[in-house]
Amino acid sequence: MIDWVYVKRMIDYLEEDLIPEDITSKYLEGMRARGYVKCKDQGILAGNRFILPFLKYLNFNIIASIKDGSEVKRNDVILVFDGDASNVLSVERFVLNFIGRLSGIATITNLMVKKAKEVDPHVRIAGTRKTTPGFRIFEKYAIELGGGDPHRYNLYDAVLIKDNHISLYGDLEGLVKKIKNEVSFTKVVEVEVSSYEDAIRAYQAGADAILLDNMRPHEIIPIVNELKGKIILEASGGITPDNVKEYAKTGVDVISSGYITHSSRSLDFSLDVEKFG
Repeated sequence: MIDWVYVKRMIDYLEEDLIPEDITSKYLEGMRARGYVKCKDQGILAGNRFILPFLKYLNFNIIASIKDGSEVKRNDVILVFDGDASNVLSVERFVLNFIGRLSGIATITNLMVKKAKEVDPHVRIAGTRKTTPGFRIFEKYAIELGGGDPHRYNLYDAVLIKDNHISLYGDLEGLVKKIKNEVSFTKVVEVEVSSYEDAIRAYQAGADAILLDNMRPHEIIPIVNELKGKIILEASGGITPDNVKEYAKTGVDVISSGYITHSSRSLDFSLDVEKFG
């Protein structure tokens, strides 16, 4: 049942290619083909977890596959499947795009996790909601596979009071206290700030976590020195593989980065086919 939820969404994506039909591959109907998905890159594999039930639903036979989370390199065959030749070619681009996208996210996440933990073994690397529309559940999965934290999946997962909320309400402390009094105890209340003064105000108002937004490492350090161990501290904004170590050195608990999903490079995969049967 859970697999079907994902497969249904993937079928919707596939329809971008197949409505009304594949006017080239249809001339191969009746032939049988075997497809070999081959890595042309290096990184962390992600996506087979969903591609396998997707292909099975479409009546393909799975011959062999590599498990998600595996390190893959150039010329590694990560998936072998067979079926009607026209169908093999019709799903080719979707399968390669899907695995390439997720593997790229898992790979860049893993790189940032390793870099950050060289400095602070306890820091967490997290994603954001800067994800591809309709693709978030898959991209968050790839983040976890790369060793990262998915952060919020949606606006119900946790309270995050951002600058626009505060600007409209007009009272940081008042808004924090109001939400803390009314929201479920199961929900973390986090406040986005961009200064030392606002971080202290958010802490004193009873926030559970503070997001230090677009602050430089030297601006973050005094806040960490004051609040470390008293409240969860998250750094976010403009954090990339090139500067993640500098943020890890500040001592924050969490480093979240939109770069992971909006700027990661897809890993390159190809499909080789052979006729059989």
